[in-house]
Amino acid sequence: MHNQGRQISVRHSELYKNFVRVLCNADTSEGFEPRRDVSLPQVFLQSGEPGPSNLANQSPRSRRILAFYAGGAQGLIRAILLHHWKGKDNKVQVYETVPESMNYTSLMEHSKFCLCPSGTEVATPRVVEAIYAGCVPEIISDNYTLPLSDVLNWSQFSVIIAVAKIPEIKTILQAIPYKEYLKMQKRVLKVQRHFVQQAG
Repeated sequence: MHNQGRQISVRHSELYKNFVRVLCNADTSEGFEPRRDVSLPQVFLQSGEPGPSNLANQSPRSRRILAFYAGGAQGLIRAILLHHWKGKDNKVQVYETVPESMNYTSLMEHSKFCLCPSGTEVATPRVVEAIYAGCVPEIISDNYTLPLSDVLNWSQFSVIIAVAKIPEIKTILQAIPYKEYLKMQKRVLKVQRHFVQQAG
């Protein structure tokens, strides 16, 4: 159901009581009911077929960037992230625009953790982009019911932090033991198959 469908469903209260909504933007602050409704991943492809990157399986040792994000300040959460981290740390690389000398996909593929903040909506395609790149997603949101959370244990292959913890991103990630990171990254590769959508 698209965003407009979400609004229509609330207006028809009798129908709303009796159907299951399937949403990408699974926002509990806007009436999403995790026990009844279904959250699906949001996918945005600039080109090509949906699926993991050819470099997603590269060695974790080649992932020298602790955390990476690039994107505009759409929404309060991204604005807070940019305010605290944009251009301020070599380990936590945050850009509003990727420099011309760099490549967005390559930066994801060389990062241990990919920052996935909510934008104007709670859902973001960056979560699936991170998984495709073999990068452990760090999901920054307060009201997001994660995709397929009735069957996937997100705590096993992602880091979920509240918006209030944005200033502590580096401390939180550096506190994760390397062996635990390796387990999480291996699980990211295993769950990739759940996020490959058939074209057409």
